[in-house]
Amino acid sequence: MKLSVDDCVVWICEGKFLASDRSRSNSITLSDVAKDAGVSPMTVSRVINGETSVRESTRKSVQESIRKLNYRPNIGARRLAGAKVARICLLYGNPSSSYLGELLVGAVEKAGHLGHQLVVIRASEDLSAEMLAEQYRTQWDGIILPSPMGDEAATRDVIAKEKIPAVFTTGSVGKRKKNKANMFELGIDNRAAAKAITEKLIELGHSRIGFIKGRKDQAGTSLRYKGFCDAMEAANLEVNPLMVEQGDFTYLSGMQAAERMLTFDPRPTAIFAANDDMAAGVIGAGSRQGLILPGDLSVAGFDDSPIATSIWPNLTTIHQPVSEIGACAVEILDEMIFPKEEKSKLSQKGHQWLEYTLIERASTSSPNRFS
Repeated sequence: MKLSVDDCVVWICEGKFLASDRSRSNSITLSDVAKDAGVSPMTVSRVINGETSVRESTRKSVQESIRKLNYRPNIGARRLAGAKVARICLLYGNPSSSYLGELLVGAVEKAGHLGHQLVVIRASEDLSAEMLAEQYRTQWDGIILPSPMGDEAATRDVIAKEKIPAVFTTGSVGKRKKNKANMFELGIDNRAAAKAITEKLIELGHSRIGFIKGRKDQAGTSLRYKGFCDAMEAANLEVNPLMVEQGDFTYLSGMQAAERMLTFDPRPTAIFAANDDMAAGVIGAGSRQGLILPGDLSVAGFDDSPIATSIWPNLTTIHQPVSEIGACAVEILDEMIFPKEEKSKLSQKGHQWLEYTLIERASTSSPNRFS
């Protein structure tokens, strides 16, 4: 499937990891595009390379032919020619659809602004180090990796070995001690954000607070749990192991974890779930048990995804600027792929925390005095 946004061409690929992608794209040549658009091959080359000497009407005509014919420039040839158009791959495993959607919006807008191409690929389970390296050599100029793909040691090892320009949006910013010059960490401070929302629950008067973890293979899971523990310890409150449950970032896992927690006596007066989908499941569990929310049970989430304001009560949560993260990732890759004489402070730093926001809504309040 192909989606066009402004000046950016976006390919969204499903199924096998580009197994037949190259043969299909290689059947269309630059001359084919030129013939379809009614221009010379040199004009097509200028459009692909982002040169400004091409008339707007001609540029749009060429871009339309590129989209229609599904033409994909040969990355190796473009690199040798010094082209200033990058083909960036957003490679993901299984993040939440809401997170991926927001990340894509930011990445698409920035890629369009810079004149780059964006490929969105869900990696198949048979993805190997050799396949990843080969795709970079022949198809991509750089990669954006959210969790869990960006958390996998094998993937990072290949990227370091092949010197693939890569931005990780895993939320483990600044925690990697041996990042290479081609590897950049981007996200929010998950630990500090989780601590902040737990402190808000404590400030409201809660002391029996449960926590639901996310997927084990995502770096944000452990960081959010550590932030929860930081706040509890600072307030001299016990983290009750019976009130810490394992979820997997889905609504069902949040509901099931909450149902187990709510059988305890005394039960928690507040539950903090590591993402909004699980927090919505907590609200579902509380409602099924006839609890008054938030009087009997306060609920907090994380991410500020669309579900946070689609359920009642609306969720108190942490807003992370996912769209901005996507845009920033593309901008950083632009610097990596086309190095300027003087690197920006951001590139030299190797990691960046973006600002998060604690948003208070109707799902939290002081606990009922009878709780």
